[in-house]
Amino acid sequence: MKLTTRQLTLCAVLTALALALSYAENLLPLSLAIPLPGVKLGLANIVTVFSLYALGAGQALLILIARCTLGALFAGNVNALLFSLLGGLCAMGAMFLLSRFRPLSVYGVSVGGAAAHNCGQVAAAILTLGNAAPLYYLPLLLGVSLFTGALTGFAAGLLFRALEHTSLMKA
Repeated sequence: MKLTTRQLTLCAVLTALALALSYAENLLPLSLAIPLPGVKLGLANIVTVFSLYALGAGQALLILIARCTLGALFAGNVNALLFSLLGGLCAMGAMFLLSRFRPLSVYGVSVGGAAAHNCGQVAAAILTLGNAAPLYYLPLLLGVSLFTGALTGFAAGLLFRALEHTSLMKA
């Protein structure tokens, strides 16, 4: 995939924004509201949903891989890279397929992506632990993904509305 300077710059800015949102999310005391281990809002996925619709699947995938890799390296937790990449790639695949289904809005695509992300992370846990015990946790995660995916879709929808008259959305 050959990128123009403008496209590469936009990918870099969106990757930095996704990293910043991911870092900021770690500062939120979400465990007080939802006392389930490993549950996050997925604020960085706002960038993923946005880039999928605004830039296309190829550039969205580049942003996702860069965010996951850099996020794991910056956090000093390379073990988290497997969880982040597997969850992110499952989410991206699901969102790409769901976005092709026209009656489904960005909210539905985002919820589907959140559910697929949880499935990918449970798969990473199964690979890491070597047993199927994490599957018992999946129904709880899928229930939470309805909320987190809807929230991410809502934020992406607001972003689309705010940028609808810009050259970014016209391209």
